[in-house]
Amino acid sequence: MLRREWNSIKAAGHGLFVFFRSESHGVVHLIATLIVIILGLLCNIDRHEWIALLLAIGLVIVSEVLNTAIEKLSDVVEAQHHPGIGLVKDIAAGAVLFASFIALVVGMFVFIPHLLP
Repeated sequence: MLRREWNSIKAAGHGLFVFFRSESHGVVHLIATLIVIILGLLCNIDRHEWIALLLAIGLVIVSEVLNTAIEKLSDVVEAQHHPGIGLVKDIAAGAVLFASFIALVVGMFVFIPHLLP
């Protein structure tokens, strides 16, 4: 039983590794995450601000990973352009856009008070 769970964890870790290594959006989100973490350390943000930022970062990365999975699966199911699959891809990309907007707003709430006198 433990071996099966361990194999599942390894497969999930491999999926994240492939995502961050091969997807340009994954690299962009990883760099943005590092910048936010460094800025948070420099601004000496409090525990609640860290929680808000980490939740926002997680929201964006999870939505981007799921969007990528949907795109990859869609390409396997239908290699040619299909309006229905195009719509599914657009909706998934919209989720990433919305998550990114929320993360931007959270970042503004956290960092503006620290950066403005």
